[in-house]
Amino acid sequence: MAAFIYNVTFDAKDPRTLARFWSAVTGYPVAGESDDAVALSAPDERGLRRMLFMRVDDPTPGKSRMHVDLASREPDAEIERVLGLGARLVDPRVDGAPTWRGGNGTRWVVLEDPEGNVFCLG
Repeated sequence: MAAFIYNVTFDAKDPRTLARFWSAVTGYPVAGESDDAVALSAPDERGLRRMLFMRVDDPTPGKSRMHVDLASREPDAEIERVLGLGARLVDPRVDGAPTWRGGNGTRWVVLEDPEGNVFCLG
């Protein structure tokens, strides 16, 4: 039997605020919370089952070596929605539109969540 990914865990200064952002982005509802941790669970059988946000007072220095990639059937509309929820665009805009990064036939826009964690949306 092989191991499986149970959680993807985010270090957070404010787990409740960061979890609310990611809940709104992904549709994963809060499954449990305390002052030091909030868990989100998948609303269905698609993709990752849980996301966990743990209080860490000292931010991780530098860029994280792991990030979340989100997919959407309507990426331009989803980028605008996620920006409205509090994300920040990392790439500069060209003529008012996000700059798409290509690679292996895909297109991605790089964003940050409210605590500066980088993620991609494509």
